Amino acid sequence: MSEPTPLIPIIDARGLACPQPVLLARAGLAQQKPGGRIQLLATDPMSRVDLAAFCARRGHTLVTVTGAATGWCFEIERGPRG
Repeated sequence: MSEPTPLIPIIDARGLACPQPVLLARAGLAQQKPGGRIQLLATDPMSRVDLAAFCARRGHTLVTVTGAATGWCFEIERGPRG
């Protein structure tokens, strides 16, 4: 029997402007072990730039960015530094 897939927390930052989506991502990732993931929902157009820069600076991996009519969904994996 295989291990169950852990649930990925979803953080809703829709309707929030910079810097709130990045701050919420940071707080969510702080609760994960290295390699753990979060999903963040955002509508702020600058979130795409801000979250990519945040991940690059902090050593996290921006796994996927999915766009939709209602905003974006970012899947982020925590790096070893946190």
